[in-house]
Amino acid sequence: MQAEQGPVADSFPQERPSRRILRHETLLVLGLSLGASGVSALISFVGSVTKPGGLKDQAATLNASAAPGRPWLDLAWQLFGIATALVPVALVAHFLLREGKSLRTLGFDRTRPWPDLGRGAAIAAVIGSTGIAFYLAARGLGFNLTVVAEALPEVWWKYPVLIMSALQNAIVEEVIVVGFLLRRLGQLGWTPGTALVASSVLRGSYHLYQGIGGFLGNMAMGVVFVCLYRRWGRVGPLVVAHSLLDIGAFVGYALLAGKVGWLPTA
Repeated sequence: MQAEQGPVADSFPQERPSRRILRHETLLVLGLSLGASGVSALISFVGSVTKPGGLKDQAATLNASAAPGRPWLDLAWQLFGIATALVPVALVAHFLLREGKSLRTLGFDRTRPWPDLGRGAAIAAVIGSTGIAFYLAARGLGFNLTVVAEALPEVWWKYPVLIMSALQNAIVEEVIVVGFLLRRLGQLGWTPGTALVASSVLRGSYHLYQGIGGFLGNMAMGVVFVCLYRRWGRVGPLVVAHSLLDIGAFVGYALLAGKVGWLPTA
C-alpha cells in the first residue's frame, strides 16, 4: 500500500495563480482592511465637511477608551482590536504561501534587523518633523480636523497599549499597502507608475477622516515609501519608520497635550 504524501507538500500548489484569483485575493484583503477603512474615512469626511463649523473646530480621536470607567474591560477591548486588525496580514501570508512564498518575499522578516532599524529611524526623523509642521499648517488653514492622538484613561496599561497600537498600524499598512499591493498589481500587469499612484492614494484615503491635510500628507508619504521599498526591496525599514512615527504621535500627545501651547487639543 502506497504511503500517503505529506499534507503540507500537497496543500499549496506552487503554480502561479490566475489573474482572476490574484485580483480576487487583492480585493478580499483590501475589503477586510484598509480598503474598507478608506470608505469609512470618506463617509466620516463627508460628515465633517457638511457639519456646521470649520474642520479645525472638530476632532478626530484615535485610541479612544472602549469601556470608560471599566479599565480591565477596556484593556480587553483594546487588545482584541489590535489582534483582530492583524488578521488581514495573516491572510496575506496565507496567499503568499499558496505561491510558495512568504512574508520574507516582501522583506518583512528579521534577516536584516540593524539596517532596517537604521533606515527606519532615519526616515522617521525626516518625515516626523515635516509631518508635524504640515499638520499644524493644514489645521491652521482650516483643511484639517484637530487630531486627538489618544484618549485613554490614566491606567498602568495606557502606554503599552499605545505602543502596540502603533506597531499594529505600521505592520498592517506597510505589509498590505506597500508590499502586498505592489506585488499583486505588478502581477496583474499594472505599470510601476500606476501602482505607485494606487498605493499612495489608498494610503491617503484611509486618513481622510482627518481632513484634506491628512489625505494629502499621507499620500505624499506613500509616494516616498513606495520609492524606498522599490529601492531596498524590503518593507522592514518602513514598518520601523511607521512604528516610530506613530509611537511619537501617540505617546507624545499623551505626555504633551494641555502642557504646550503649540499642540492643538479638542
